[in-house]
Amino acid sequence: LITDGLTAEREQGITIDVAHIYFNTPKRKYIVADTPGHIEYTRNMITGASNSQVFIILIDARVGIIEQTKRHLFIASLMEIKHIVFVINKMDLVGYEKLKFNEISDKLKSLKNEFQLENKDLQFIPISAKIGDNVVKKSQNMNWYGGSTLLEYLENVELEKTTNTDLRFDVQYVIRPQNDEFHDFRSYAGKIKNGNLKIGDSLKVLSSGVESKVKSIRKYHDVLAEAKTGDSISIELEDDIDISRSDMLVHAADKVLSEKSINASLCWLDKEKLNIQKRYLLRSGSSTHIIKIKEIKSKLNFEDLTFDENPIDIDVNSISKVNIVSAQNLFLDHYKKLQANGSFILVDEVSNATVAVGFKY
Repeated sequence: LITDGLTAEREQGITIDVAHIYFNTPKRKYIVADTPGHIEYTRNMITGASNSQVFIILIDARVGIIEQTKRHLFIASLMEIKHIVFVINKMDLVGYEKLKFNEISDKLKSLKNEFQLENKDLQFIPISAKIGDNVVKKSQNMNWYGGSTLLEYLENVELEKTTNTDLRFDVQYVIRPQNDEFHDFRSYAGKIKNGNLKIGDSLKVLSSGVESKVKSIRKYHDVLAEAKTGDSISIELEDDIDISRSDMLVHAADKVLSEKSINASLCWLDKEKLNIQKRYLLRSGSSTHIIKIKEIKSKLNFEDLTFDENPIDIDVNSISKVNIVSAQNLFLDHYKKLQANGSFILVDEVSNATVAVGFKY
């Protein structure tokens, strides 16, 4: 009842839309994104998973692994989510049998190679959500289980930070007060997608290749010596150069791919099918580019989770691999290398509707 807020969800006993639940413990703050698992709502599932650090996959102990479980695993693998928790629920309905839990766990472990989960943190927790066994407190009914409860795991899981230190600063606004206090002042406001920045660093504007050094870093009223990933700041450079909204600043030594043609995985969100003759807008950060889908390489078959070559069409909720061409250079990283700058959305230039989310591969 907490996560299924729609009347239709309660009546049908399914999740339709993404529900975000906020709570905190003394150790951490959490956002639970409850997403649907049914094939008809794949777009909602990917939307909810896009910012997740931990994947919790619920499994009915009476039923075991089903098609939906594999679909969840595929999306976790596609989106490079490192921590996956298999919560075997309704253990009370199978007599809290250790044998049943081990049977399901072993089958899940056998899927490692199929879904490229070798380097993922996989956890298996038997629970009874209705009674509360192993959710917050240890279960007295499953003394054979020596692992952590679900909440203990969430409080103690180590969320590793990306080892990629390449700077990606997305310019969102040029600040020009033009008053006596800030005469000739010019700075560039935006958010650091990735990497760190400090005064004196040599930066390069990707669109032009022009370089300059950081003169000052400001965060509201504060003047900073350095800034890190996730900080929303403004940067003043030593030189007045042509920089505007949608430009990206990187360290002068960073190598960023500049391409007019990219391969990407797309999850189609719109009820209107992909039209290969149409132009779409590709938006990443504050940048917008006019693009076309040059080729539809393959489409995911949800029955056996393999990609079918040369599909006829791309419709709502489908996942496909495509080739995208742009009139201007696209400065996108490979999603596996740098997630913060490897994803984008596609927008219909007529209706302004978001029609797809994509990941460069």
